[in-house]
Amino acid sequence: MARYRSAPPIGGAFRPVLTDGGLETTLIFGDGIDLPHFAACELLRSEAGRIRLASYYDGFASLAAEAGAGFLLDTATWRANPDWTSLLGYSRAEFEEVNAAAIALAVGVRDRHDSAESPVLIAGVIGPRGDGYRADERQGIEQAREYSAAQTRVFAAGEVDLIEALTLNYPEEAAGVALAARDAGMPILVSFTVETDGRLASGDSLREGIEFVDAATGGYPLGYLVNCSHPEHLPEDLIEGEAWAARVVGCRPNASRRSHAELDEAPDLDSGDPDELAAELAQLRAVLPSLTVLGGCCGTDSRHIAAIARACL
Repeated sequence: MARYRSAPPIGGAFRPVLTDGGLETTLIFGDGIDLPHFAACELLRSEAGRIRLASYYDGFASLAAEAGAGFLLDTATWRANPDWTSLLGYSRAEFEEVNAAAIALAVGVRDRHDSAESPVLIAGVIGPRGDGYRADERQGIEQAREYSAAQTRVFAAGEVDLIEALTLNYPEEAAGVALAARDAGMPILVSFTVETDGRLASGDSLREGIEFVDAATGGYPLGYLVNCSHPEHLPEDLIEGEAWAARVVGCRPNASRRSHAELDEAPDLDSGDPDELAAELAQLRAVLPSLTVLGGCCGTDSRHIAAIARACL
């Protein structure tokens, strides 16, 4: 069973926790691997794929250990929810099998790297039901709660310490996923993504998204992250010291300043400047001390996470 399920050491006075970078962009642009529907879970279905994923996570876990930080180990399941796995041709049994395989792989990485100085927490990753960059097909809270329960049940049955809902772009889905996690007795981090204007794709502000989810769930999430957005796209009021901003405990930025629409159309990978990205994250952390989960998203790799460790820890 998971060791940290009742009280994962994240946020507040706990030591900083590093994450990996952009798994899918690394596999596609760095390794030349074809990922249909951006689904890294496809690699879990072959021995060669599992070896590549394990090597990827091993590198980041070692980096965290060298930095004296904890490591938040994501399962490769951002696209492993029922609708996306159906598009990939999975049966319902195969949907459950691939999520279980992701947990098993993460447990292997954890067991190789976990230590008192650098604890490894396994995060069961849930991605958006639709497109992470558009909010044109929206679920209600209860619909999202029922839909995400399929994945949360698999995670709750395995050695997963917490749920991490990544790249959500409207409040109702985020609230539904958080309630599904609560139903399963799982802690959860909720991560929104914002557009270049600092707002969710739904038009809501980050503040409105966080306050909506807290109101709908009784403040159930451990905290909130922002992922898949460059630091300069974060809303200005995040650093004004209001209570809602203290609920933001992590940032996993994109390497690129491009908008989501530009990234969707780009044939190349914009990996930006790792040291510049790390400096911007360090500046944000200086004014937002609750920011303890630090890592990357699209376009970032080990260079960026190493730079973030140097600048922020």
